[in-house]
Amino acid sequence: MGRLFRFFALAAGVTCAGWTTASAQGTASEELAKSLSNPVASLISVPFQYNYDEGFGPNGNGSRTTVNVQPVVPISIGKNWNLISRTIVPFITQDDVIPGTSQSGIGDIVQSFFFSPKEPTANGLIWGAGPAFLLPTATSSALGADQFAAGPTGVVLRQSGPWTYGALGNHLWDVGGGSTEINATFIQPFLSYTTPDAWSFTLNSESTYDWEADQWSVPLNFVVAKVVTIAGQPVSVGGGVRYWAESPTGAADDWAARLVVTFLFPK
Repeated sequence: MGRLFRFFALAAGVTCAGWTTASAQGTASEELAKSLSNPVASLISVPFQYNYDEGFGPNGNGSRTTVNVQPVVPISIGKNWNLISRTIVPFITQDDVIPGTSQSGIGDIVQSFFFSPKEPTANGLIWGAGPAFLLPTATSSALGADQFAAGPTGVVLRQSGPWTYGALGNHLWDVGGGSTEINATFIQPFLSYTTPDAWSFTLNSESTYDWEADQWSVPLNFVVAKVVTIAGQPVSVGGGVRYWAESPTGAADDWAARLVVTFLFPK
C-alpha cells in the first residue's frame, strides 16, 4: 500500500556567469519568485524537481530517485479568467523497493486544470478549481498504480507583502477496471517568504490520506530558492530537505533531499 502514496504525492505539491544585478532586474526577479509561490500565477514555468528518498521495502533498505518534470502553462480564456494546466511527469529509478530488484522508467502522470480569476477577490484571495487526473502511464507495474483516476482539485491562497500562504488539494477516485483501488485525498498547505533580492524560503507538506488503507503519508518540506538570470534566461534554483513525519509501512521514512531548477518564461 505504501507504493500508492507516492503517486498522489505527485499531485501536488515543489529553485554563474551572466547573472544580472541591476536594481530593476532585482525587482523583476522578486516578482518572478513571488509568482512561483502561486500555483495559479499567469507565468509559464518548467520545473525539474529532483527527489531522493530512502527507507522503502519490508527491510527499509530500498531507495528511490524521482525527477519530476512539471510544466505549468496558463491559458487566457477571456477577459477575466485563466485556465492553468499543471502536469507532473515522474522519471523514477529505484533499488530494493522490491527486495533484490531494480526498476527505472516513467511513473504515472498527474494532470490538473485550474480555472482561476485573473484578479484576486476584493479581500485579496487568489483561487482556482477544476479537475485532476491520474494517468496510468507507468512503464513498469512497480512504478505505477495501473489505474486511471479522476476527481476535483482546488487551491486558495493570499499574497501579502513578502508572504504567500494557502493550500492546494485534490481527491482522486479510481475509474475503470484497473488492479488498484484508489480513494485518496491530497492536501498541500504552504507558506513562503520572498526577499527583495529574490530569495524564497518555503515550508509545505504534501500529505495524502488513503481512505482504503485508513492511513496518512505526511512529508514536511523546507526549500530555499533564488531567482537569477543566466544569459538572459530567468531561472530559479534551489534545494532543501524533507522529513517524513508519517508514512505507511514499507514507504519512505526519516530524512530525504530535494533539488529544484525551474525555467521561467514571463510574458
